[in-house]
Amino acid sequence: MFGKEKKEKRFIIKEEQSLSFGGVNIVVDTVTGVNYIMTIGAGMNAVTPLLDSDGKVVIDK
Repeated sequence: MFGKEKKEKRFIIKEEQSLSFGGVNIVVDTVTGVNYIMTIGAGMNAVTPLLDSDGKVVIDK
């Protein structure tokens, strides 16, 4: 459309996995680099920061 700039998406799906109850996605905030794990399905959806083995939030550079 005229007068509108194309805006880049802030969140991208880095990885997807289907499970018997629904699915799990790893979503990255392209501004902060923070990775989130998002569960989908069975009427229960959730988003939480993804943690590494030391309990620290996973951040892409």
